[in-house]
Amino acid sequence: MNATIRNPILPGFNPDPSICRVGEDYYIATSTFEWYPGVQIHHSRDLVNWRLVRRPLERASQLDMRGNPDSCGVWAPCLSYCDGLFWLVYTDVKRLDGNFKDAHNYIVTAEAVEATWSDPVYVNSSGFDPSLFHDDDGRKWFLNMKWNHRSESFGGSPKSPAFDGILLQEWDERTRKLVGPAKNIFAGSPLGLVEGPHLFRRDGWYYLTVAEGGTGYDHAVGMARSRTIDGPYEMHPNVHLITSKDHPEAALQRAGHGQYVETPDGQAYHTHLCGRPLPPQRRCTLGRETALQKCVWREDGWLYLENGGPVPEVTVPAPGAAGTVAERVLFETDFDEQSLPPEFQWLRTPIPERIFSLTARPGHLRLFGRESIGSWFEQALVARRQEHHSFRAEAVVDFAPDTYQQVAGLTHYYNRHKFHALGVTRHETLGRTLTVLSCPGDFPNGRLTYPVGSGIAVPDGPIQLAMEVRDNDLQFFWRGADQAQWLTIGPVLDAGVISDEGGRGEHGSFTGAFAGIFAFDISGCAMPADFDRFRYQALSVRNAGSL
Repeated sequence: MNATIRNPILPGFNPDPSICRVGEDYYIATSTFEWYPGVQIHHSRDLVNWRLVRRPLERASQLDMRGNPDSCGVWAPCLSYCDGLFWLVYTDVKRLDGNFKDAHNYIVTAEAVEATWSDPVYVNSSGFDPSLFHDDDGRKWFLNMKWNHRSESFGGSPKSPAFDGILLQEWDERTRKLVGPAKNIFAGSPLGLVEGPHLFRRDGWYYLTVAEGGTGYDHAVGMARSRTIDGPYEMHPNVHLITSKDHPEAALQRAGHGQYVETPDGQAYHTHLCGRPLPPQRRCTLGRETALQKCVWREDGWLYLENGGPVPEVTVPAPGAAGTVAERVLFETDFDEQSLPPEFQWLRTPIPERIFSLTARPGHLRLFGRESIGSWFEQALVARRQEHHSFRAEAVVDFAPDTYQQVAGLTHYYNRHKFHALGVTRHETLGRTLTVLSCPGDFPNGRLTYPVGSGIAVPDGPIQLAMEVRDNDLQFFWRGADQAQWLTIGPVLDAGVISDEGGRGEHGSFTGAFAGIFAFDISGCAMPADFDRFRYQALSVRNAGSL
């Protein structure tokens, strides 16, 4: 009996999956945008169970995103293996709004995924979503979409002429430069917004898969083929290999942007990103996730989903025998190790010692209060992905602020316009207090609301903080070090706004929700906040409120 792949295989914010097989090992690289270190690489031996093994862009020479706006940074990496090396191609996008993107493309390499990756080689800036194709004759080809700033499209308008086709140019490994002319090989289908190109070769054909329709509910994987690498390319008989755009009832929505892979015995699979919207407003609180579909080659020489249509399925056959699927429902740390647990990331900066330390107070994660929560430059916010529609997160903070300009605590965070935060601070008359800072999607101004006003007075010493998210609802809790009972603070807040569609709306942002801890000190004194525990657990009806 074969095992079953259950989608999404990488839950939570894991978009733009590029898949690569080396022998019996599979690797998937996904976009990380403004979160540091850059690019997530997961590993599997069976296509069922996946484990995070590396974030390769980890130093300033490879990636520095200080000042990058929300939803910029690392877009759509491409992972490949050739000549005894892993190759990773990625974009660092420096601008989102307006007519420009300022997208710079780079290549890094390593002998093993877990090894230290090279310094980057700059390639070009003509567009984003780059990929590298290693042809059978030893030549290497670089692809990316071409960005046309002259169009009237900005901020993600649909069917945009700003997406000006797919460029192909040869990459010379000896000179480490592009050589020869850049040719626009594919304009896309009438759906528009062509991006995310990946090439592979089979039976004398060059097959090109692309993402189309934007990364919202019209998203799709398009497919085309040609006898020569530079075209002309003919479209798939169905135009799109994978899409849910005409099926609002499908469990996996926003399906698009992925890559083809074969098992050692020739079975065909294709990754794609997807979203799982919550009713009633169809907001994807888990962001864009990674899924995997079983495919078949038909006599016409085209690839199709095994189910016969374009709509992706939640469960598909795995290539191997049935085995145990490890469901990740609990994460907990006391910060006793010398490095952060791999689940955690922070924002933008390649100088993490400026924002946190695991040695300043042993057994604690010390955050140094820096710029305000939501800063695009240097903020002390360390968080892990939300992977379940309902979860509970807890943290213990020891923080003695001198002023209301110093705040530290627990947050449900998406970006500067979409977050809720429970923090310890100081009030002129109340003394040490707990406050709630909320920005429920106020774009572009990012104005805060304060659901508990000036806050509530709390005793000295460590404070335990918690939040429960149940689909679209969030409730904060707290208790003192010697208290047995959790106390609610503030009203139920809109957790659904902490989503791709929240606030600015579809196409306006496209990362994902995080649960984490933060500290800011806008007085400039870098007041430290010490955290000695963080816990994240999926909630069910049975265990909600019982942790």
